[in-house]
Amino acid sequence: MKGETALQLNTIAIIGGGRVGSGIAVVTAKAGLTTILTEKTDELVEISRENIIREMDTQIARWGMTESEKKLVLANLKIGRDIEHSKDAQLVICAIHDDLEEQKDVFRRLNGLCQPDTIFSTNASVLSITELATVLNNPENMLGLHFLNPVLKTKLVEIVRGFKTSDATYEIGKKFIQSLGKRGIEVFESPGFVTTRLILPLINEAMYALMEGVASAEDIDTAMKLGYNMQMGPLEIADRMGLDRVLISMDHMFKESGDQKFRACPLIKKLVRAQHVGVKSGEGFFKYDLQSGKKLLTPLSF
Repeated sequence: MKGETALQLNTIAIIGGGRVGSGIAVVTAKAGLTTILTEKTDELVEISRENIIREMDTQIARWGMTESEKKLVLANLKIGRDIEHSKDAQLVICAIHDDLEEQKDVFRRLNGLCQPDTIFSTNASVLSITELATVLNNPENMLGLHFLNPVLKTKLVEIVRGFKTSDATYEIGKKFIQSLGKRGIEVFESPGFVTTRLILPLINEAMYALMEGVASAEDIDTAMKLGYNMQMGPLEIADRMGLDRVLISMDHMFKESGDQKFRACPLIKKLVRAQHVGVKSGEGFFKYDLQSGKKLLTPLSF
């Protein structure tokens, strides 16, 4: 980022109101920042709004949020379908799915709308920050901010440096993440960064163990939770990430690296084709309540 004056963040724009985008919107609005969330259509705007309110009500019921915090979020949050409302934001986060050309198109539009010192970022888990930055007039203003799902609960954010990311841009990103009460780690661009690079082979191997009949889905996850003190097993993690997104990430990582450990298990392809993509569809490796996202005890056979 050009110039010596530290950029003050008071308005954050988020493009994409899915599970992660909506989660980011809640934590930024809760931190007292004006938050502008943009979706493609009026229907998606209403879905995002309903999901945000439902998630906050769930958090309140679990003592994870107060009514006052909910009111603060709603007061600071603006949801709409006009990307031009992002033009005065000091920081923009693209939270649409990991499609390189679609994200490039978003950043091209933002490049023409936003101020010269705007910080641009993506929540992508596998895309190249360096390549996304090529569509910007000031590529040094670009970095990755990889929030993990569920955003409200997960403390970690990967702060990813692209080839031209400036130190000033990185420091602004770091302070922003700290202001949200989260822990940022510095990552230099590499396919999958840290978290995606490490979790995908574990998920893939768990799927192969299931497909080969080594153990049931429940027992595989139980083995990892009790044996390695994981909060969730790899198959439930995949369901909560979204099996469609997991498959996209695996295909991208396999294409980038050529490493067989990222070659997707046939079982995930079968589930995605059947539109059993995890929590958001109500069924993946396990069944879930569509409203609350709670895992159900109904066994599935594979």
